[in-house]
Amino acid sequence: MSYTHIDALNLPPRVHLGLAPTLAANAVVRNCDFGRYTQVGEQTHMTDCVLSDYAYVQHHCDLMSTDIGKFANIANMVRINPGFHPMERPTLHHFTYRPTMYGMAEQDDAVFFEWRNRQRVVIGHDTWIGHGAVIMPGVHIGNGAVVGSNSVVTKDVPAYAIVAGAGAKLIRQRFPKAIAQALEDTAWWDWDHETLTERMPEFKDLRSFLAKYAP
Repeated sequence: MSYTHIDALNLPPRVHLGLAPTLAANAVVRNCDFGRYTQVGEQTHMTDCVLSDYAYVQHHCDLMSTDIGKFANIANMVRINPGFHPMERPTLHHFTYRPTMYGMAEQDDAVFFEWRNRQRVVIGHDTWIGHGAVIMPGVHIGNGAVVGSNSVVTKDVPAYAIVAGAGAKLIRQRFPKAIAQALEDTAWWDWDHETLTERMPEFKDLRSFLAKYAP
């Protein structure tokens, strides 16, 4: 049996991030703010979001009304703050708040949309949201937390917790409480680019990092 070896084929050009955000050409972005060294992947939709410094959103994601902290890592096909229907009304259907689609009114229900936009999701610094996760409206994800792939998160996630499942449950804490608190207290995500570059080798060992930088 013979094989054909291919080292690389049709690979995208290597990305070099900078002070301006790097957005895929087919990403759809509405009313969003971006920090430095940020990146948004292919076919991702973002509406009314903040993507802070060094954070990235991978491909085929859909985010609405979300504040994302620095160094957040959001994998492919993540859905954050999906639109929800007014269950207290006689009908779930969106003709009651999008009547213009059906020729039933000249304006949509602005009050409903304003209320829905206030149910913001907050994603902390240095978080990892796994492939295919869904984070429901109003949820807060703490700094350093991990959300497992294909999880459905309906409740707040503590800092440095690992959660998974539908609905997501605590699997374990990444570190003992004292170590997690010490790491959070360093607030290293607020260091400037030059300091991060200088101290990058020290991020490879937790003990020496905390010995040097924990308050």
